[in-house]
Amino acid sequence: MDFQRIFIFLGLAVTGYFLILTWQQDYGAKVATEEVSSISQEETTLGGSVPSTPAQRDSSIPELSTIPAMPLSAVSPATQAPSQPFISVETDVLRARINPVGGDIVAISLPAFPATLEQEDQPLRLVSDFNRYQLQSGLIGPDGIDKAGNRPIFQSAQVDYELGGLSELRVELTPKLDGANELSIQKEYVFRSGDYLVDVSYEIENQGTTPKTMAFFGQIKRDGQPPQEQDSNFMTLQPFIGGATRREDERYFKIDLEDLNEAPYQYDFTGGYIAFLQHYFLTAWVPFRDQTVRYFGKPAAGSAGLYTIGYTAAPVTVAPGERVELGGQLYMGPKDQPRLASIAEGLDLTVDYGFLWFIAQPLFSGLTWIFDWVGNWGVAIILLTVCVKILLYPLSAASFKSMARMRKLQPEMVRLRDRYGEDRQKLGQAMMDLYKKEKVNPLGGCFPILLQMPVFLALYWTLMESVELRQAPFIGWITDLSAMDPYFVLPILMGISMYLTQMMQPEPPDPIQAKVFKFMPVMFTFFFLWFPSGLVLYWLVNNILSVLQQLYVTRQIELGRD
Repeated sequence: MDFQRIFIFLGLAVTGYFLILTWQQDYGAKVATEEVSSISQEETTLGGSVPSTPAQRDSSIPELSTIPAMPLSAVSPATQAPSQPFISVETDVLRARINPVGGDIVAISLPAFPATLEQEDQPLRLVSDFNRYQLQSGLIGPDGIDKAGNRPIFQSAQVDYELGGLSELRVELTPKLDGANELSIQKEYVFRSGDYLVDVSYEIENQGTTPKTMAFFGQIKRDGQPPQEQDSNFMTLQPFIGGATRREDERYFKIDLEDLNEAPYQYDFTGGYIAFLQHYFLTAWVPFRDQTVRYFGKPAAGSAGLYTIGYTAAPVTVAPGERVELGGQLYMGPKDQPRLASIAEGLDLTVDYGFLWFIAQPLFSGLTWIFDWVGNWGVAIILLTVCVKILLYPLSAASFKSMARMRKLQPEMVRLRDRYGEDRQKLGQAMMDLYKKEKVNPLGGCFPILLQMPVFLALYWTLMESVELRQAPFIGWITDLSAMDPYFVLPILMGISMYLTQMMQPEPPDPIQAKVFKFMPVMFTFFFLWFPSGLVLYWLVNNILSVLQQLYVTRQIELGRD
């Protein structure tokens, strides 16, 4: 029996199995079933939808029990909110809309990232009413102004803010407070040029005669549905949609939304982050400085299919006449690894390369370095493939030499099959004697090939998770390396190259096994029709290089140079 071919087949089968298994475990979309209303005309203008009328009722505000060692105070009754205009903010990389009720961000679009290649003038909507997505913050506690069911209403000097040529844009909001409150409070957003990170702060002055105690919270509210503009097809599994945070022993810990239905999440930590992830993009709250905060995740009260994840800082007591600043930072943008790493330790791991991250990370670094040199991601993939093949050539050469020697023995193996017929015991013994005589190890080429499988899997994660390859063009009809080839040219070429590779290998002695391996190029071509064109390009180039290496090694053996 041809053990080499069996091991190769098993290796490919295991690779495919782990691809599917890992996607299901780490990226399988677990979405809520509740339908969402259609998008308003205002969403089309801004690039992110917003409620038509601000609502002061919001039962998803964190309870005081989420703050360590702090008593629960009475919750003010909800009141009807008057109609207020939304506040629009535009920078070179962000378009935001702020609800005056609570001062929350209810819409974010990203001008640098088109929603689709067909709508290049339509920015991607990261935060929108489609997913009931909001980025909330406030002050809770005995003297906090945010209560469950009763949010403050903010006023601003203007309703439209634009960064223009400035390096920094400050949006100042002042709440309408009861005169008996004795607090002077101002909420401020600080936007910066070219940056997706925004400072959110409250400047508080106690103008009364008694101490005031309150705590800052920042949270993300969203349902579990896929984003409106997520690229997918029926053959691709959906990316992970859910939360992520930092823990003592894990710099990257996933929060599955369905798990929150079973038990709320709660964890105290100094520093860190808490984020909501989708394919290529995320929003994340990051505490100021080295604060010890309580991170939480739970279903939103009174809203089926809606979840909140965020953090509450420790309560602060403001003495009479004292002025303090509370707040945090909010990231709203792409999974840019260098930028995320500079914001909080572990935040860059939200670019999830799976269990082979230690291979995928160097591959990504190499791919980025090559791209900086050539300026085309498709060419970078080709050159990276060449580099990987060169590095793995010692392993590949062992496999190619074994296959070449096995191929030279094909006539003798056919003679043995004709001689022993159906007597498999004698046929097997005769073949083993032949291998021993010719100093050929039938397993010699198996393990080197299996060792290359992790590289393929790691590159798969690299191509699928790196936002840099989203809508990245290659050549001609390949306008998006993260999407399938629209005309199936690359998959068909890949299938042809796989067939040529197979033709250069020795034919299995088992007729059934031979038929199975002849069918494999057809099967792989079918599956690769829906794979990202960048990954198909890698496999195509890898197959072409394998054919060239096999021809070279076979020629060397025929000339007696090995």
